[in-house]
Amino acid sequence: MAARVTCTLVLIVVLELMGLAVFAASGALAAVRARLDVFGVVVLGMTTALGGGIIRDVLLGITPPTTLRDWPYLVVPIGAALAVFGFHPQVARLRKAVLLADAVGLGLFTVSGTATALAQGVPAYTACLIGMTAGIGGGALRDLLLREIPLVLRREIYAIAALSGGVVVVAGTRLGLPSVLVTAVGATLVVTIRVLALWRRWNAPIARGVSEELSGGSQQGSEH
Repeated sequence: MAARVTCTLVLIVVLELMGLAVFAASGALAAVRARLDVFGVVVLGMTTALGGGIIRDVLLGITPPTTLRDWPYLVVPIGAALAVFGFHPQVARLRKAVLLADAVGLGLFTVSGTATALAQGVPAYTACLIGMTAGIGGGALRDLLLREIPLVLRREIYAIAALSGGVVVVAGTRLGLPSVLVTAVGATLVVTIRVLALWRRWNAPIARGVSEELSGGSQQGSEH
């Protein structure tokens, strides 16, 4: 039992460090496109990478958050952000690879967040929601800092993919399946749904007639 817990904890750390690098690169590239200086690139890269994990730990009562206690959690995103700052033309040309990396980061953070929540003994539905929040939190903070409506709230299948992965992790853990298998399947499901959504241009439905209503309201306002 102790060996199994140790294996799970090591797996969580590895997944989180991989996810940190991917999300930091995504946030740093967005900062470069917004023409921020090197400090802004590093800050946005770190916010994107660490935001979801910090929100997760705060919700679980883990203080101070794990990412602020262990130096690798800070060094990895800083290094990734600086690498993007130095080689952003090459990174920008790899648009599909960046989108795929973001999907992988979403999957890694979702499954590690869900596993962390389960290790804290929270109910199954809480673990699913916390795992989803860990996956999407950093990207939402990134968009807010860039004065944009968070991607997860306006288009594309993002949060749904994360929630699906969280459900798989919870179900597999409750069934007593090996942690490596559960996390691999959960992360793969998140990545698959996210990539399919990008490829097929799937979007969550929005209210019909919103554009017409807004244009009508603006016309009325201009008449007054």
